[in-house]
Amino acid sequence: MKTEQKTKSTTTHSAASRIGTPTLPKPQPEHQWLQQFVGEWESETESHMDPDREPEISKAIEHIRPLGAFWIVNEIDAEMFGAPFHGIQTLGYDPQKHQFVGTWVDSVSCALWTYEGTLNKERTALTFYSEGPCPTSPDKLSKIKDVLEFKDKYHKIYTSYVLDSHGDWTLCMEARGVLKGKAGSVT
Repeated sequence: MKTEQKTKSTTTHSAASRIGTPTLPKPQPEHQWLQQFVGEWESETESHMDPDREPEISKAIEHIRPLGAFWIVNEIDAEMFGAPFHGIQTLGYDPQKHQFVGTWVDSVSCALWTYEGTLNKERTALTFYSEGPCPTSPDKLSKIKDVLEFKDKYHKIYTSYVLDSHGDWTLCMEARGVLKGKAGSVT
């Protein structure tokens, strides 16, 4: 029995020695680009859920923190349509896919959204796509396009569109954010 245990231990140690220490990935420029989101942002959101009504206006605070050098985590606290709203977004970059990737969950739906997207040539806007429950008809699936755009290092705009039945992208939400304590208020 002791001989058998010694053989197993030696075999395991030998296999580990042959494999070696894993090589950890290094952050890419795309990972570094995401770090400009880190901080506390104040946002004003216009929700365009019903074309026959004025947009719903709400305020939000976004707490965006890094998760190592590869990810950012955005925790959002707001009030939407008269009720508390909380959301969590993750964003990162997958070098194997050559795509930005991410997820979204919130307190008013049971959907887990997954994103894939790319930066524009100017490296000022990230456009990503997803599919999930339609904001105006939750029993239907919709294609969604979200754009995160930096106007400067203290101001950003987040726009969300849904693909309508005519194949057009229809605006459903726009959030204008300012880095808290920087460059005035939300405009």
